[in-house]
Amino acid sequence: MLNSSKKPSILVVDDCAENIHILFSLLKTDYLVVVAKNGKKAIQLAQEKQPDLILLDIIMPNLNGYEVCNQLKSDEKTKNIPIIFVTSMNEALDEAKAFGVGAVDYITKPINPLTVLARVRTHVNLKIKSDLLEQLVSVDGLTNINNRRKFDEVFEQEWKRARRDQTPLSIIMIDIDNFKLFNDHYGHASGDACIKKVAEALHNSLSRAGDMVFRYGGEEFVVILNNTSVEGAKKVASVLCDNIKSLGIPHNLSPTAEYVTISLGVATGIPQRESCSNREDLIVSADKMLYISKDRGRNQVNCL
Repeated sequence: MLNSSKKPSILVVDDCAENIHILFSLLKTDYLVVVAKNGKKAIQLAQEKQPDLILLDIIMPNLNGYEVCNQLKSDEKTKNIPIIFVTSMNEALDEAKAFGVGAVDYITKPINPLTVLARVRTHVNLKIKSDLLEQLVSVDGLTNINNRRKFDEVFEQEWKRARRDQTPLSIIMIDIDNFKLFNDHYGHASGDACIKKVAEALHNSLSRAGDMVFRYGGEEFVVILNNTSVEGAKKVASVLCDNIKSLGIPHNLSPTAEYVTISLGVATGIPQRESCSNREDLIVSADKMLYISKDRGRNQVNCL
C-alpha cells in the first residue's frame, strides 16, 4: 500500500565515536539516526532499516567506504539509497573515485554543521520525492495496492533471488467470482467499492513482510510468496479465500454464493528446475490452476 509520511532516517557510518557523536547530535532533531561503526554492520543495517540517506566514512578497518558503497549499490534492496562520503581526504582523485562508485555527494572533515545540514536536507528531499514518484507509478489508483507494473518488477527480482538461492517461489492468481454479474446488478460504483474492499482484505491477510499482493487487471489479483513451498502457499491461499468470504459483501446474482467470493490458483517452482525453466512458466501454471478452480465451482483453491 502507498506509504504514509514519516520522519526521514539516516544511517551514519564511522569507526570514530567522536565523529558519530557530532553527526548524531547535529541530525537527531530532524531525522531518525541509526549508527554503525564498521562496514559489515552498515550493510546489515542498510538492508534492514532502508534509510533515506547514508553518511559513510571512507577510511575504516576491514571494509572501507568504497567497498561498502560498491556492495550497497550492487544490492537491489539498497542500490537506490543515496550515499554521502564523509572523510578527511580532499584530493580530486578521491572525489572522482567517490562519485565513480555511486556516491551522490562528498563532505570533508572537520565537519562544518551548516554544510552537513544543507547537503543532508537536499539529498533527503530528493530521495523522498523520488520514492513518492516511484510509488505513484507503481500503485494502482483505485485500490492503493501495487499495480501490474510493480508486479513485473518484483517478480523479476524474486525470480533472480530464488534462482540464486535455489529456493521455492510461489504465485497465487486470484479472480473475483462472477464479477460481471455483480457490476451489472449493483453498478460500476459498487463494483469499484467491491474491488477496493477485496484488495484491502487481501493485503491485510498477508503476514510476512516480503509477501505482496498486486492488482493484475480488472478484478484479477496476484500474490508473490518468496521462499514458500506449495504447502505453505496453499495455506496462504486458503486464508485469502476465507477472509474474502468473511467480508460478507452481498452478491444476490452469484450462482456460487450469496456473497462475494474468489477463486485462486497456486503454482510453486524452483527456478531452473525442469518444470520451471522461466518465470512465465510459473504464471501460466498458476493461471491454469485458477481456471481449474473456476471449472470446479469457484470459491476454492487449487494447486500445482
